[in-house]
Amino acid sequence: MGEILKSLISISFLLFLIGSSQSLRAQDQNAKVETSSGPDKVSVEDQRKFDYFFYEGLNLKAAGKFDAAYDAFNHCLAIDSTASAVLYELSSFYAQLDRPEKSLEMLRRAVAYSSDNFTYRLALATMSRNLGMFGEAAEEYEKLVKDYPGKPELNYYLADALTQKGEIGKAIDAYDALESSIGMSEVLSMQKYKLYNALEQAGNAFKEVEKLAAKFPMESRYQIILGDLHLEKSDTVKALKYYQKAYEIDPKSPYYIVSMANYYEVVGNKDAAETQIRNALVNEKLDVDTKVGILSRYILKLQQTKKGTESANVLFQALLEQHPEDTHLKQMYGSLLFTQGKADEARFQFQLITEMEPSDVTAWQQLLNLALKSEDIPEMIRICTRCQELFPDAPEYYFYLGIAYFQQEKYQEALDTYKTGLEIIPETNIGLKSDFYGQIGDIYYQIKNMPETYKAYDEALKYNDKNVVVLNNYAYFLSLEKKDLKKAERMSALAVKLEPDNSTYLDTYAWIFFVQGNYTLAKIYIESALAKDTTKSFELVDHYGDILFMSGEKEKALEQWKKAKEMGKESDVLDRKIAEGNYIEEEVGNE
Repeated sequence: MGEILKSLISISFLLFLIGSSQSLRAQDQNAKVETSSGPDKVSVEDQRKFDYFFYEGLNLKAAGKFDAAYDAFNHCLAIDSTASAVLYELSSFYAQLDRPEKSLEMLRRAVAYSSDNFTYRLALATMSRNLGMFGEAAEEYEKLVKDYPGKPELNYYLADALTQKGEIGKAIDAYDALESSIGMSEVLSMQKYKLYNALEQAGNAFKEVEKLAAKFPMESRYQIILGDLHLEKSDTVKALKYYQKAYEIDPKSPYYIVSMANYYEVVGNKDAAETQIRNALVNEKLDVDTKVGILSRYILKLQQTKKGTESANVLFQALLEQHPEDTHLKQMYGSLLFTQGKADEARFQFQLITEMEPSDVTAWQQLLNLALKSEDIPEMIRICTRCQELFPDAPEYYFYLGIAYFQQEKYQEALDTYKTGLEIIPETNIGLKSDFYGQIGDIYYQIKNMPETYKAYDEALKYNDKNVVVLNNYAYFLSLEKKDLKKAERMSALAVKLEPDNSTYLDTYAWIFFVQGNYTLAKIYIESALAKDTTKSFELVDHYGDILFMSGEKEKALEQWKKAKEMGKESDVLDRKIAEGNYIEEEVGNE
């Protein structure tokens, strides 16, 4: 029964709409789609047009031509605004277009005109629940439960909506109704356990799990759950009693081993906890997968209780001594070491994996991540070059290799790498193409080829007009050259809109206003940039001084220039500004 509930839980509104369109289509093809039958009944000619566009819309939708299908259904709606089947179809389009309010409106109208249609009503209830309208959702689910007693799963959705609405008692009643139809299950019992706890009815909460344990007396898992629940309540005496019952049923249960280890951690016997796990790991009767499962659960318990995971390291080492060729085990250990901040030890494990199984892409990605974090440029180059050989269709290694060459100021090598990588990026991956062209533009800027810089940025924005890094850089470089300033302002405004808390983008926006002579707006945005700056950027402070000077606040400007120098900015122009107490414009390329 647990698997049935899992599948119920995983149903989403969008999948429901898509999945049910076939059944809806079959229904509509078996029974002629009716238009309005009221006093404004459409003509026979309009009925023929309606039928044509409706079935054409279904065919186009099935063929994946969604824009055309959307137009066809809107033609239907223009003929008859009360056609529920059309309203339902359009609601699915609005859901996919991330316009849930419009989708909900369409569903409400569909239900209003076809109040006996189960599909429309369930979709309306589900959409209401997904939008947080739990009262409306609960009302609709209650009606559905009453009208369709042969569909007990509706009680699950009703219970969820009632829980969200805060009607816990009614939610428990709905779970009870579902349980009476499909039988007891761990999922239902645990849900009711949580709800009873929310009502501070601890006795009823534990009774739910106790009933489950009584129903399945030879299932050690439920005894362990009871022990775990008592342990959460710090009742170690009762917890141990249930763990002992579980041991009598199945002494080799990995759940028991982990729970007992956690029990020993709670009572302060760390050595016993490690011994419990270690004994399981050296048990020759347990296979390696079971041992890995035990260790994984133990680590999870340590993380949940915030005890620290270092005690698991010696256990991993013991298991690795038994299974030195197990790369999955090395992967787990490396990941654990990484979360502990032990980068060198983690790197050693991942390196072993790549030597034993060169095609293990996860280990290579972990190594690359470590190299990026430590800014180990030679290691980045080694990894990316090797991965280009192993995974020739993976463009990400060209991307990071280009970054490594860029950091080494090997601009031609970086340029060649990005251009080669562009050739293997799938046409559908427009975001990555945009990023590659953005990097190419940055390289051309470094070698002072501004026409090619802007050309590359234009290509980047062609593929992704919201590439915020490109928008900012493009705008800033235009402002330095004092060209196309309105275009620069538009791009910078969009960058700020996309990331309003990014101090660098706010600085660019301020500087564009400064270049245009709008010192009032420049001051507003540079002060906003400084307020949100977490990097202690001396460039922002220097710009603030320039803006203050041109705003007539010369003494404050001098203070900011001196502050920028104290923060570490080295510039002949800045030295002159401080010495002369006057604004001096930076030359392009010396910024």
